[in-house]
Amino acid sequence: MKEKSQISTLELQQNSNLEAVNDTAIYEKHGTQYDKKDMNRMGKLQQLSRNFQFFSILSVAAILGSTWEFALVVIGISLSNGGPAGGIWMFLVVCFGMFFVTLSMAEMASMMPISGGQYHWVSELAPKRHQKLLSYIVGWMCAIGWQCAMATTALAATQQLQGLIAVNIPSYVIKPWHSTLFCIAVAAFAMMWNVISTQKIPLIEGVGMVLYILGFFTFVIVLWIMAPHTNTKDVWTKFEDNSGWGNVGLSTLIGILGPLVTLIGSDSSCHLSEETVDAAWVLPRAMVATATLNYTIGFIMMVTVMSSLGNDVSAILDTTYGQPWIQVLFNATQSRAGTSIMIAIVCVLLLLCSLNSIMTTSRQLFALARDKGLPFSDWLAYIHPKYDLPVNALLATCIITSLLSLIILGSTIAFNIITSLGQLGLVFSYLIAITCMVSKRFRAPNDLLRARFSLGRAGVFINALALCFLTLVSVLLFFPAVPNPSAESMNWSCLMFGGLVVFALGWYWVVGRYRYVGPVMLVKKI
Repeated sequence: MKEKSQISTLELQQNSNLEAVNDTAIYEKHGTQYDKKDMNRMGKLQQLSRNFQFFSILSVAAILGSTWEFALVVIGISLSNGGPAGGIWMFLVVCFGMFFVTLSMAEMASMMPISGGQYHWVSELAPKRHQKLLSYIVGWMCAIGWQCAMATTALAATQQLQGLIAVNIPSYVIKPWHSTLFCIAVAAFAMMWNVISTQKIPLIEGVGMVLYILGFFTFVIVLWIMAPHTNTKDVWTKFEDNSGWGNVGLSTLIGILGPLVTLIGSDSSCHLSEETVDAAWVLPRAMVATATLNYTIGFIMMVTVMSSLGNDVSAILDTTYGQPWIQVLFNATQSRAGTSIMIAIVCVLLLLCSLNSIMTTSRQLFALARDKGLPFSDWLAYIHPKYDLPVNALLATCIITSLLSLIILGSTIAFNIITSLGQLGLVFSYLIAITCMVSKRFRAPNDLLRARFSLGRAGVFINALALCFLTLVSVLLFFPAVPNPSAESMNWSCLMFGGLVVFALGWYWVVGRYRYVGPVMLVKKI
């Protein structure tokens, strides 16, 4: 009775708020009539300004994906597990699987364009008796996923900055406390820029997109013209087990984690739904366009860098610069100045990536808090009236990234294991959301919402392929990086992920089931 009373009170509050802002002029500022209709159907108050349109939201997602940069950054994973050919073919496999995942989520984003993303979709699509608990779990998975992703982005930017220093100061030794301070600085920079430049972010994204494309062509041209090239047949056919698994096929499969780091995050722009004009039409098309762009240039970059390794791969993996790709670049240019300029380009783009990452992460956190799904929900869901931003959610994300970066003081390996939870959280949130979509297609196909981006009859087939891919990946994510790992290098993400899920369920049982309002409870039938 307490829960029903709380929901009724919230519905009345939401409805009164919606009536208060039902002025046409206000909604012209906050989007189109389609946006007004969607927000009204979902029972949500329009609190954020809709500053993004197709090109700017495409730029946000593309820069956040940083596909060609991460194709460089993670080559060490591919070279250790699968070799050059393994890296290239696994990249193609991930592109193939993630494209079906993106199409599946694009359709759901068109049906329900809301900042909550996956957990809101699950709330509307899951069987009625499972809606509240499943959406709550998915909300926590997505929150964990994006918080860890922000920490991973901060570390990626940090490592390239340290590589830049190492190239120019040969005596520089990378120390854990340097990495921690750099990570905190990157997170603070991203948070402050989000707050002080909120109205100029679309412009910043446009400039960033130009740099993103120009940087890609610069790297490709330099590596193709100046780098020593490996035999083409070896590049495409030489699979290697450099980690000692004893089976080249298994090693290559585990190497899929490198491309996955590069291509995961298809839901990024979904969490900016409430800041996008005509979101139900723009978002899904921007998601598909982003995937097409990033997969294409990411694959070209992967082939380029794998063709530019030369004959001594072990020297590249053991580089003193901390990053194998920097050694590849230096081998090509034989110039500290030229290498430094190109590293600086990657550093700037990864800083822009961190700006977009904290933006997406904070919006997902804000949305879950708005539905009372987190501790300190009222504080996290607060929208600052001056900036029209969830400033507290931005601050909380910055603090969480800073706290996670302290782990580097003890062990970078431990930090990498913890941030790998980001991939697990996102993969499982995709898996559950798409499973609920398939279930709805069979249980009540006539009750599916009409989408302005519809997969039509191919929807079931596309969803099924996405689920097959995600199932494979979810298993491989629990594998350690090397066989017979020590306690320090063991992949403890399985234990940690299970512990976090148990904690979330415990919080739900003690507090959440009384406070959390499943989004479907506020949805109106229109």
